[in-house]
Amino acid sequence: MKRILTIQDISCLGKCSLTVALPLLSSMGIETVILPTAVLSTHTMFKNFTCKDLSDQIEPIAAHWKSENVTFDAIYTGYLGTEEEIETVKKLISDFRTDDTLVFIDPAMGDNGKLYPAFNDAYAKRNATLCGIGDMIVPNITEACFMTGTEYRETYDEAYVRDLLQKLIALGAKSATLTGVSLSEGKTGVMGLDGATGRYFSYQNDKIPTAYHGTGDIFSSVAVGAYMNDLSWDTAMKIAADYTACTIAKTMEDPADPWYGVNFEETIPLLVDTLRAEKK
Repeated sequence: MKRILTIQDISCLGKCSLTVALPLLSSMGIETVILPTAVLSTHTMFKNFTCKDLSDQIEPIAAHWKSENVTFDAIYTGYLGTEEEIETVKKLISDFRTDDTLVFIDPAMGDNGKLYPAFNDAYAKRNATLCGIGDMIVPNITEACFMTGTEYRETYDEAYVRDLLQKLIALGAKSATLTGVSLSEGKTGVMGLDGATGRYFSYQNDKIPTAYHGTGDIFSSVAVGAYMNDLSWDTAMKIAADYTACTIAKTMEDPADPWYGVNFEETIPLLVDTLRAEKK
């Protein structure tokens, strides 16, 4: 069984970050080791949430793992709260990385043309250095623009997306996949570039007219999980895009209207069946 380390915060309530990554990766047959960078009572869309920073625990935890000769087949990072935390995580990656370790980076820091309130341009540039050591990175268009100094556009064409991807590869990443890419009316999906071959990949779903917190974490977790099941890069991204869209659609059927997250628990059997079918 392959083992993946995922480094991100944990919201006790809210269906995002580690509370998404752990069950999804485990259901995909991967031993999932977690390294919480902070613990929150809820995610940040709730009011008056509590937050306990755990960044001072990263190095001692990593040191203990080293003493036990722990190894990882993949290291997957999500939301990191500070520039200092990014540097600590970069050191951890350096300490545990081997020629066979996949480094998968989701530089979660913004959307819709804006950084999250806690971040600034300096943070975005520091996150760009983290992406520069990644084997696979999956920013959205906002995050890619801030990391590459590109003007953000609400409307764009394929040439704009290709230019962004080339700039991401120039940071040092081996492959880059942009999420939330809409190349035609009523569609949304992903577009990627393999830096080694220069091959582009694009996949589009029907756009669902709603948005939920945590869907980016779902996409990233399923993408890295599918790839670690020995599927190709583009197949892994397609499965992640389809599963995310399916889970959003399923959540919209819920009369309780769970505004704070998606009902991914209901669609895990579909994910397992899809993975099994693709591996045949």
